[in-house]
Formats: sequence, C-alpha cells, structure tokens
Amino acid sequence: MAKRILIVDDAAFMRMMIKDIVVRNGYEVVGEAQNGIEAYEMYMKYKPDLVTMDITMPEKDGISAVKDIIAADASARVIMCSAMGQQKLVMDAIKAGAKDFLVKPFKAERALQAIEKALL
Repeated sequence: MAKRILIVDDAAFMRMMIKDIVVRNGYEVVGEAQNGIEAYEMYMKYKPDLVTMDITMPEKDGISAVKDIIAADASARVIMCSAMGQQKLVMDAIKAGAKDFLVKPFKAERALQAIEKALL
C-alpha cells in the first residue's frame, strides 16, 4: 500500500510541485492544507504517514503546527520546507519534532531523499 502524505504550504504552486514529485514516485496525497490550523485538522482526520510542512504561513505557522501534531501523535513524521535564510526557524522546527527539512527551491531528488529517510 502506498505511503500517505499530507502537503502543507500556503503557496498553491509549492503544493502542486510537491504533489507532482510524490505522486510520480508512488506516494498517495491524502490532503493539502494552506496553514497550520488546516494542517492539524487534516492530520487528525487522515493520520498520514508523512507531512511536508512549510514554516512561514498565515494564521498558524509550521512550527506551531508541528508542535500541535507531535503533541497529539508522538510518532508523527514531518519534513519542514523553508526558504533560504531561515536557519534559526529550521532549528526550531527540528527541536519541535520535525524529522528533516528542505530548503526552497529544492530539487525533486532531494525531496525524495528526505521523504524516504523520514519514512524509515
């Protein structure tokens, strides 16, 4: 059975790009969220195998959403996606429980490497 992924990013083109990468490589996208509030709600509803989470989003940022998700499910697997120059936020995300991170713009190979590593 295909591993199930929740994609979280406030930019529709980033969600589309990540979705294209994961679907082409045999993963199933269970949902797409555009902020941390939706991310948490969808995580609780679908219990995906992995979440790709943008750090900077309106309403609730990715780090807060990761903390909420990990508090609800300690085994949750989250990969953070950040723009260049957000190293401090990336470290905060890792401390909050994220398994890995991708720096935008990222290559498909790097995204797949992070996904496969997080799903081990």
